[in-house]
Amino acid sequence: MPSEDAAPQLDVDQILADPGVRIVVCCGAGGVGKTTTAAALALRAAEQHGRRTVVLTIDPARRLAQSLGLTELDNTPRQVKGIDVEASGGELHAMMLDMKRTFDDVVLAHTDPTKAAEIFANPFYQAMSSTFAGTQEYMAMEKLGQLHARGEWDLIVVDTPPSRSALDFLDAPARLSRFLDGRMLRLLLAPARSGGRSMFSLVTASFGMFSKVVQKVLGAQLLTDLSGFVAALDSMFGGFRQRAEQTYRILQAGETAFLLVATPEPDAVREAAYFAGRLREEKMPLAGLVLNRVHRPVVPKLDAERSRAAAERLAELGGHDGTADVLRAHAALARQAVREQQVAARFTEAFPAVPAVSVTAQPADVHDVDGLRTIGAAISRS
Repeated sequence: MPSEDAAPQLDVDQILADPGVRIVVCCGAGGVGKTTTAAALALRAAEQHGRRTVVLTIDPARRLAQSLGLTELDNTPRQVKGIDVEASGGELHAMMLDMKRTFDDVVLAHTDPTKAAEIFANPFYQAMSSTFAGTQEYMAMEKLGQLHARGEWDLIVVDTPPSRSALDFLDAPARLSRFLDGRMLRLLLAPARSGGRSMFSLVTASFGMFSKVVQKVLGAQLLTDLSGFVAALDSMFGGFRQRAEQTYRILQAGETAFLLVATPEPDAVREAAYFAGRLREEKMPLAGLVLNRVHRPVVPKLDAERSRAAAERLAELGGHDGTADVLRAHAALARQAVREQQVAARFTEAFPAVPAVSVTAQPADVHDVDGLRTIGAAISRS
């Protein structure tokens, strides 16, 4: 029967202990336990392998802070206290991406104070830095690049959004390059590069009908805001692209390990397979699959059919209701385990060389450091 265990065994401890691995990226569909997995891996790297670790979540959910005993997370790494690192000498820090704060920090770092104030006051910047689709992914690349460049961390563990959004994370450099090289942007940049005339007056004089169409679609005020924003950021665009592309190359390098996280459900496994295909296309290092919430019968040799038959026989005899109920529950669990193995096999058959490890379903949600230790040990099969 196909099983997730047919795949090569994933040795997570080998990854966490390897000084050559500096970034671990956890990715997968929503609701599969990526945040918990990322936190458990970061905790284990600090406690068991003595690494100075930071875990970065891009998911706005607050579960990571809660599980690590922190009241909140923000754009600055916060050290997690009360963990067992006395023997190992490791450290654990945690943070959550604040895309507007990161964008603001980039502006402050790459422009003078007067220009920065002009950018911050621009309505288009205020909207883009807070709500525009794609900004989060650009800023995630910026933050990861910043953490990597600082050289303070032995290991950076990244908890990504659900996988299609995580694909945006991978696509950010290419999308940014397309935006910067686009015809519309070159038109918007023209005033800044031709003596400072407003975009609207320049386009009106040079492009006639085109300017009327743009004004009608965008509106005069938005066009003015956009022109001012582009002119103010003109000198920074090349830096955005260069840094994003550099981070992309880091993600392709041997110092990075991607871990897919899934549950044995059709949608989650389908997402994991889709992401694995993309990683292969992009030549990014896929280290393995973590299959969460796997169900296993206590007596694996007793299959569902035999268990159900025994329950029916006891019911006929009478006086064995409790035992019959246990057998029925076992039969249901055995059937679920078979279904999960069959679903997991879809990934294994498509990517037979990708190592995998399965984590048994826990009786309760993980909400503290002890729970994270349990998950970390289960992933590492120790």
